[in-house]
Amino acid sequence: MKKFTSIKDCPQPQKLIEKALHYKQNPYSNLGEKKTLGLVFFNPSLRTRLSTQKAAYNLGMNVLVINVSTDGWQIEMEDGAIMNQGTQEHIKEAIKVVSAYCDIIGVRTFAKLQNLAEDGEEKVLQQFLKYADVPVISLESTSLHPLQSLADLVSIAETKISKPKVVLSWAPHPKALPHAVANSFLEWIKSTDAEVTVCHPEGYELNPMYTAGLTISHSQESAFKNADFIYCKSWSSSKEYGSHIPVKGNWMIDQQKMALGNNTKFMHCLPIRRNVVASDEVIDHSMVYQQAANRLWAAQAVLSEILES
Repeated sequence: MKKFTSIKDCPQPQKLIEKALHYKQNPYSNLGEKKTLGLVFFNPSLRTRLSTQKAAYNLGMNVLVINVSTDGWQIEMEDGAIMNQGTQEHIKEAIKVVSAYCDIIGVRTFAKLQNLAEDGEEKVLQQFLKYADVPVISLESTSLHPLQSLADLVSIAETKISKPKVVLSWAPHPKALPHAVANSFLEWIKSTDAEVTVCHPEGYELNPMYTAGLTISHSQESAFKNADFIYCKSWSSSKEYGSHIPVKGNWMIDQQKMALGNNTKFMHCLPIRRNVVASDEVIDHSMVYQQAANRLWAAQAVLSEILES
């Protein structure tokens, strides 16, 4: 594997899941000895930062971390820019310098939530793929979060439920959020034998590229019946991108809704707004901590695949 930005970079997703489960039982290796991982963050992170650092240490790697907003110069993103204003360093030079110091680069960006087409271009990630002289791992991009999705599939695999019924459900949130986790989860879960339903209010449709062939529902009560897993995530309206549009009814997930399923397991990528997205009772009896823990093994599997290449 030469890069990791989506499931398309992974020829055999099931083998990557198995590798993550292997590392969960056998954490340490010297595969990355004398190698350096550079982590570049354009936006905040807790699970991604810590899990990827720990995964690298488990493989014997060194780790360098930079927060672009506080640790470096203001970055110019546009090719051909006349840099006589606020920016001091072009992204091309920044990436070339990081490449000189590192054997693998991980980069995390965030959607601006102003223009759907522009966010879909993945401008920052594409600059790293264009200019980096070493393999690049997406730590989340404007439209996908593959490390999270791999950890999600590892968590589902651990339950050993065959042909599960999985519901990806929208939930309310005080802020407009990107589509990355939802898009990516659908991209990965479609590689399994799961029966998948996407549930959201009207006006919150996801890109058809990710929902094609899946059941779409506008009713949680209907979608949750006999579900084995409910993956909850907030995302902004696609109809009025980057904003909230009014919805009818209460979309917060509570124990009464969970009871509609088949001993249903609740999933969420974290962080989660308690008693807004889901109730305390649902979160406290969920898979969210298991998912978060599996971020470590997902990252370690990806790093090892690239190191072995």
